[in-house]
Amino acid sequence: MNQLYQVIGISKQAMHQYLNRLMHQDETVAYLEPIIIQIRADHKTMSCRAMYYMIKPPGIGRDKFEAICHNLGYTVPRPVNHIRTTNSNGVVRFENHLQNYTLTGINQAMVSDITYFQIKNRFYYITFILDAYSRYILGYSVSDTLVTEKTTLPALQMAIKHRGKYLPQGIIFHSDGGGQYYAKSFLKLTAKHGFINSMCEYAYENGKAERINGVIKNNYLRFCDTSNPNKLLKAVDRSVYLYNQDKPHKALKYKTPNTIENEHLSLLSLSAKNKQPTS
Repeated sequence: MNQLYQVIGISKQAMHQYLNRLMHQDETVAYLEPIIIQIRADHKTMSCRAMYYMIKPPGIGRDKFEAICHNLGYTVPRPVNHIRTTNSNGVVRFENHLQNYTLTGINQAMVSDITYFQIKNRFYYITFILDAYSRYILGYSVSDTLVTEKTTLPALQMAIKHRGKYLPQGIIFHSDGGGQYYAKSFLKLTAKHGFINSMCEYAYENGKAERINGVIKNNYLRFCDTSNPNKLLKAVDRSVYLYNQDKPHKALKYKTPNTIENEHLSLLSLSAKNKQPTS
């Protein structure tokens, strides 16, 4: 191997630094692409340069961002494909375990997505995790950056804490192909708690998580004071509470997510008591 480095005229350290830069670039692209797709869906003729100044991704210059957009095919505005949500080239992708899966209760699957929210000229990112059966938002986060440690990781930690003793092994965790869902720190947490990682290839395969973005932003946040980050966080807290506690769902026979949760958690509690040995 050392002879190879000598032949190509580069030191071992320089080669490792180069490979690390490539890996970091791949992670950055995986973080950015789902957000770029959402922006283009909302602003169909927006240039990549304008998107750069909207997102202002840390550590990435304007020219680099435009090069990323060019490589992904977003340099020239084009008709938006509302189905495809991620480019699978070079992306770690898990099998879609929710495909043809029939949900019969809570704690069988969680679904998640990340959306953006703009305050003046600054972008913020909201991550939601909900139980696929009850539609209850179990975890969420609000961040000014797309890194895993500020988006999917705290949202999943909140969901796990919320479930507490009622968190079984083998829950399907379903998402799109965003890099935050296959980062090492995130996969370490899902492995620790026995989740089965699952990913969609098309948006309709993650419809429940996609819809929650629009519901919270259009039905709640647009009517709240979100003029600064602290007010946005409070507005998201309030919106999630109202959604979980008060919003009836047609798919739930016009019951609220909280009602469905309580019904099923009561059954789980009763089942656990019946399994306890009698003295």
